[in-house]
This record gives sequence, structure tokens and C-alpha cells, in this order.
Amino acid sequence: MKNTDKYERQFFAVKPKKRTWIEKEYIDKAPAWCSVDLRDGNQALTVPMSLDEKLAFFRALCETGFKEIEVGFPAASETEYTFLRTLINNKLIPSDVAVQVLTQSREHIIRKTYESLRGCENAIVHLYNSTSKAQREQVFHKSKEEIKKIATDGAKMCLDAEKEFKAKYRYEYSPESFTGTEPDYALEVCNAVLDIWKPTPERKVIINLPVTVELSSPHVYADIIEYFCENIKYRDSVVISLHPHNDRGCAVADSELGLLAGADRIEGTLFGNGERTGNVDIITLALNMYSQGVDPGLDFSDLPELGALYEKTSRMQIYERQPYSGRLVFAAFSGSHQDAIAKAMKYRAENKTYKWNVPYLPLDPKDIGREYETDVIRINSQSGKGGIGYLLERNFGYVMPPLMREDVSYTVKAVSDENHAQLSAEQVHSVFSDIYVNVNAPLKLEDCRFSGKKGASVTLTVEYKGEIKTLKAKGNGRLDAVSNALREGLGIRIADLTYEEHALEKGSTSQAITYVSITADGKKIWGAGIHDDIILSSVNALFSAVNRSLI
Repeated sequence: MKNTDKYERQFFAVKPKKRTWIEKEYIDKAPAWCSVDLRDGNQALTVPMSLDEKLAFFRALCETGFKEIEVGFPAASETEYTFLRTLINNKLIPSDVAVQVLTQSREHIIRKTYESLRGCENAIVHLYNSTSKAQREQVFHKSKEEIKKIATDGAKMCLDAEKEFKAKYRYEYSPESFTGTEPDYALEVCNAVLDIWKPTPERKVIINLPVTVELSSPHVYADIIEYFCENIKYRDSVVISLHPHNDRGCAVADSELGLLAGADRIEGTLFGNGERTGNVDIITLALNMYSQGVDPGLDFSDLPELGALYEKTSRMQIYERQPYSGRLVFAAFSGSHQDAIAKAMKYRAENKTYKWNVPYLPLDPKDIGREYETDVIRINSQSGKGGIGYLLERNFGYVMPPLMREDVSYTVKAVSDENHAQLSAEQVHSVFSDIYVNVNAPLKLEDCRFSGKKGASVTLTVEYKGEIKTLKAKGNGRLDAVSNALREGLGIRIADLTYEEHALEKGSTSQAITYVSITADGKKIWGAGIHDDIILSSVNALFSAVNRSLI
């Protein structure tokens, strides 16, 4: 690409004294979570949520387990003011949930913010102002001291409003555009705000360090977070919070490395909605922890329902490959993937394994409300015998011999390829049933009677080429006698007959299925038969194989 010389690094790196975060292998405890879906997420929607939609989403966030929820900018929007008052007046805020409200560092806005909170028992007042070099020089035309004064004046005005309204809430301060701010200057501003609010372990202050625009690689952000954790005043009384956006596609990495570097809290949205490329996706972060055996403190056990609510209220769609949430994230189309998953699931069942370690599935789909039958094994022209066999066995109880499973897979894939479509479990079952099971043309079985020792003599009544014929023969067993009758009476060549049978465990337990293979013109042909009588199921299977050889 051209014009690379017009770009330069807009971030400011630091080197912390220790850089301890790089030595940690994983996040061992969940952070405090704050959903900003109803503020940051909502303001990024083409059509913002209605009051009823916001209320439904708020309830869902509470049910999911969020204890801190940013509900808007009530002093700047009458709609958001009304929403907050509806929550308070109708006592819709659980006692253990804090609503968070955003405010600029301006007196009339801060006063209206406190007014909007009247009657609220648990709230976080979130003060912010932009501190970045670019905004200081190009937008505000102010010096570092002047920008810092905006922050400290706002902190003082919050205390004044607290006294006026006799409301003691928690405080949060964000140096907005933090990633474009010199770290030592951002630290200076945050410490100045803390000196005014004077946090204590009993009344902690949240210092939020937002990736307002993602400008650097995640390790640079982690270094700055560790630098802050080492140098911020009142550390035992300060909650270090992260608010990553996803401009470089690294919001999850920023968050995870930031937590390793000492951060305590994450602000983000469900499914990652937000300005430009979005906020960090809390679902991805939380389930990353969950898949490593760490309780995230949030309940996503019915993720499809939560996704449906999100799509309804946001009018956006969840990308099919979005981690954990997407419709196809657990789907295996590749034959080798399907085979590995099928064998692993069988191994789990046979060995009663509790610990999850299934190839290609980092998380058990059932834990988040997904189903193996519809979400994991997906059948198309790329599928393999393992996946198709697994689907037919799990859903319908057919345990086919390996060679038949391979034959069936080619047939199913051909149907998928011809239709240029994925096949559902029911469609796969339909293909199997129509082509392999109880096939009765061009040779139709009308009657079958066994006699003699061990039933080794048979009398068949069949319809073949428009004629009814009676065939008799003997054999080493029932199925051998039937094959001899067809060979001797109709001249149908049957060689290398093999069969397997089992009771059907899916559906009616009184039925049996038999799988038969024969060799005709040097080619192995498979058929299957189902009947209440296991003997007749084997006869049906043989007729199915013979008919398939005649077609």
C-alpha cells in the first residue's frame, strides 16, 4: 500500500519496573464486570433501543449476573433520564446491583446527574474528560494543566453535589482517550482526582483506563496498566478498570493482558457491540476463563436466548463465527474433524469422562445452551463418514458397520453437493431411509416362511418384473436359504454375504435393524432392513441390498 509515511505511532509506551504480567500463564480469578450495553452499546446502534427494550435488556443483564450496569448519560439525554427514573421509580434495580451513570466535568451536567439519581441507593457516578495529546492540541487547545483542572474541578463538583443532594455514591474517573495520552501525565491527572475524592478501602474509587481507540499492540497496553498499578496513589482503595475498544481487533487480548498486569475490572458489552469496531466482548472474555476452569461469575448457560434478545433489541446480527456466540462456532463440516469429535464423544460416553477434552471443541456446547445434534456435526459435501455415522447413531440409533458408514457418507455428500446445501439431521436420515432401508423395488417381498431344522428351509413369495413367483431353497441358515432362493429361482448372483444386527434404541425399542452387504459384479452393495422381527429385518436388509444392485 502507498502513503505509509503519513502514519506514525500515536501511543506512548512505558517499561514497568518488573513486567510481572508476562510470567503469568492464565487469569486465575474473574474481574468485576460492568456492562455498558445500555450506554456505549446503545449509542452505537442505528436505531437506539426503546424504553421497553432497554428495560428487557436491563433485566437480562441482572439475570446474567452483572452487578454493575452503566445505564446512560442521563444529563445529556432526556430518553436516558427517563429510563433511569423508570428503573428507580418502579424499584427495578436489585439491591446488589449498582447503576452507573456517565457525566462530563461541567457543573450543570453533574447537578442534573445527581438529580436523576434521586431515590437510588446504589450507584456509580462516572466522571470523564479527554486527556490525549491529539485532543489537547487539536480539539480543546488547552495545556496539560488546563486539562487536569477540568478533571479536578469535576471531582470537586461531584463532592459538592453529594452534599447538596445528600447522596453518597461511588465514584469512577476515566481519562478518556487514555491510549493517546502520555502515561505519566494520565497518572498525574488520575492521582490529582484521587487526592480530591480521597478513597478508602470501604469506599473505593474506580480509575478506568479506556482503550478509547486501540492504537498499540496489547503488550504495550499491559505495560501501561502495570505501570499504573505500581504508581497509582491509594492502591488498596482503587479499582483499576479497563474499557477496551476493538479498532485493531485486539480488545480481548488487551483485556486479558491488562488483567494479568493487575487490573481489577472490565467494562464491555455482550457480543462486542459499540462505537466503530465495538467494545470488548464480555461473553468471549468470560467464556475464555470458563473454558480454563475459572468461574467468570456470569451465567451464559442459555446463550441462544440471550443472543435472540440482543438481536431483537439491537437490530443487529451476531456474526456466525463470533467466538462462542456465533451459530456456526461449534459446527464441524470437515470429515476429519467430524470423525475426531464423534470418536471423542463415544470415548467420553464409554469411559464416563467428566473432564472436558474433546478435539476441536474447547468448550462443551451444552454448557451454554447449544445442542450436539444441531450445532456440532454439520453435514455438507465436505463431511466424512465419522460425522455422518455419529449423527445417525446419536439421533436415530443406527450403529452401522464401518464400511457401510463410508458408503452412506458418499451417498449423503453427493445429495448435499447436488443441492449445494447443508443437510439437517432429518434430511440425512431421510436420505439413509430412502436409499438403504427396506428397499422393495424392483424385487418385492410378498411373503417369507421358514421351516425345517433351525429354519434352514425357506419359501418366498416375491413380485419380480410384474410377475408373482414362489421360490424355495435350503441353506446353512435362514439368510443363506433366502440368498439361495434368489440365486436359484431368479438367477440373481449374490456373493460374499455379510450382516450385522442390533435392536434400535431410538424410537420404538421393539424394532431391530440389520445391515447386509453383498458383492455384485465385483462391487460391494449395502442394504438395511427394519422390522419388529429380527429375522425379517435381516431378510428386508438382504432384499434392500439386492434391489440396490439391480437398480
